[in-house]
Amino acid sequence: MNTKERLKIFGINVKKHRLLQGISQEELAEKCDISRNSISLIETGKLNPTILKVVDIAKALDVNIENLITDIM
Repeated sequence: MNTKERLKIFGINVKKHRLLQGISQEELAEKCDISRNSISLIETGKLNPTILKVVDIAKALDVNIENLITDIM
């Protein structure tokens, strides 16, 4: 699996958990101290977040990191 595919799966996982939490991209962005556009780019697999941002996203979504990286390893 190449990097592009892995980022797309990661983004799908982020979006899935965001929607399960019932929060908007804007709300998630505020919780993670990044822009809404960055959340959009992450969810579409166009932005590769740093590991620290992945931790922030997991905390904001109240999930383990494993839930976000499932199927990309």
